[in-house]
Amino acid sequence: MSQPFADLIISGKKTIELRKWNTNFRGEFLVHSPIKIRTEDCKKLKIKKKLVTGAIVGKAELYDIKKYNSLKEIKMDQKHHHATKDLDNKKYGFILKNAKPFRIPIPWKGHLGFFEVKLPKTVVKNTDIVSDIIDEEFRYQWIGHH
Repeated sequence: MSQPFADLIISGKKTIELRKWNTNFRGEFLVHSPIKIRTEDCKKLKIKKKLVTGAIVGKAELYDIKKYNSLKEIKMDQKHHHATKDLDNKKYGFILKNAKPFRIPIPWKGHLGFFEVKLPKTVVKNTDIVSDIIDEEFRYQWIGHH
């Protein structure tokens, strides 16, 4: 997803991602922000903050697909997808929930569509960061799922 849309997804403001193609995938996925920022879209959406690029910035869950049969249907959902151009090319809306930004984005080169991410095991020397990661994972596993 390009910026500013990746940021809108992880902040929970964008709950539909428009696509030309359908998918059978359902579940949690990582949200990647490419290097290029769509400055025209930032202006239209009045986004002025510095956006993270070239990184995995958060995660979300794709739980359903909406098939659009007309441009009118797509425009009716505009407050959920925030797209303003190339709408006539889009046929599917990926319905998203449980979006969450990462406090520390993971630098990563992206690819088109869904792609595998295998994070290398690294040694982190800053124990404060390790504690934050462990605390966040604990909260996610126990509070988020129970």
